[in-house]
Amino acid sequence: MYLTYSLLTFAFFVTVSPYFGYQALRYRKYVSSFWQRLGYLPVSLNLDAESSIWIHAVSVGEVLTARALLPELRERYPSLRLFMSTTTMTGQRLARQNLQGLDGVFYFPFDLNFIVSRTLRLVKPKLFIMMETEIWPNLLRACHRNGVKTILVNGRISSRSYPRYCAIRPLFQKVLAHIDRFCMQGNESSRRLIALGADPARVTVTGTLKFDSLEPPAARPVLQTRDRVLRYFRISDRRHVVIAASTLRGEEELVLRAFAKIKLTTSDAFLIIAPRHPERFDEVVRMVDFAGFSVSRRSDLQIDAEPRVDVVVLDTIGELARLYQIATVVFVGGSLVDVGGHNILEPAIFGKPIVFGPWMQNFKEVAETFLAANAACQVHSGGELEETLQALLNDPVRRAGLGATARALVESNRGAKERSLEVIQDLLPPAHLESSARVLRPSRFAT
Repeated sequence: MYLTYSLLTFAFFVTVSPYFGYQALRYRKYVSSFWQRLGYLPVSLNLDAESSIWIHAVSVGEVLTARALLPELRERYPSLRLFMSTTTMTGQRLARQNLQGLDGVFYFPFDLNFIVSRTLRLVKPKLFIMMETEIWPNLLRACHRNGVKTILVNGRISSRSYPRYCAIRPLFQKVLAHIDRFCMQGNESSRRLIALGADPARVTVTGTLKFDSLEPPAARPVLQTRDRVLRYFRISDRRHVVIAASTLRGEEELVLRAFAKIKLTTSDAFLIIAPRHPERFDEVVRMVDFAGFSVSRRSDLQIDAEPRVDVVVLDTIGELARLYQIATVVFVGGSLVDVGGHNILEPAIFGKPIVFGPWMQNFKEVAETFLAANAACQVHSGGELEETLQALLNDPVRRAGLGATARALVESNRGAKERSLEVIQDLLPPAHLESSARVLRPSRFAT
């Protein structure tokens, strides 16, 4: 079974290599990461060959979620180094620049036996933590053979992925047997995982860690205040700011049509579009220009003058969170196309009215919780998006109510962090490892 999987993985790698080559030549993607993905990490990553905790977070969302665990892991396991791997370039950049307490960051290896074995020899993990549902058969089997404890944190099995897992249940069941513990977001995901073959005794419903990963604005001294962001953008606090966050192809057109109608009645309206994928920045700028709006990249804005444009395309990484502070209303993308939606919790912690589309299966339980509490608005088409945005811009009382309820929901649903850490500590008791205090050293990141 594993041989078949490995052969298929290798065949897939060979098949998609031309695509990666194209991406490397055109967008300079994957160039720096390629050798790390083959397991050739810099020796300086773990020069002293110390044992570690290895956290894998695919991209930006998973990195931000993992952030909630880092301080406690550092405190409870001071003798272990703390590493993080990512799959995407944006996730890599965010982990390197914004997370404190890590000893190293590197790209996740291709899931082939000789590659993962090479990576394990250098990283030397005592514990491997997978964020969400990142299940890689060969790596997990190698961890099991080498006595590395493994745990899935903030796990979920979406309605979209569940049928695919069912189709390969015999293999999936074998893989699940190599995972020591599962911390699942909700009861539905837990039931699906057990149906796929997970040992019920290893499954714990901890809730979604995303609530705990959000720090209140007051706890983030590096986060500029709303007034400072307004001054930086030279925007009046009376101006209506619409943010379209993490948009995908097929959504920007709908947002721009809605914005065109909004401008007819709300002349001071200002739109910030944050495309999900950096390689689409140029495409979205051209799209806005073609729609007849004046447009600027965020990186091209003059900081000493008010933006003389209708639309700003956010072409920077890691800035979206602070911009939520100046939003009048937020549309969260990935939801008007059948992708599964993106995280709505970041604008919620700032008390902003949130709008999303019908495709929220990746955040099903969170979305249902917000809708049941009247803490967000769901639309099903571009026409509904237009109507809802316009209605919210014209109704400050409703905006305030939606935002306050959203923020209260975030605060009331915290607690997954402590429950997850209890499971981790049960799996890897700190007392068994700590014989002496760890000598702190500067972080040594992979290059």
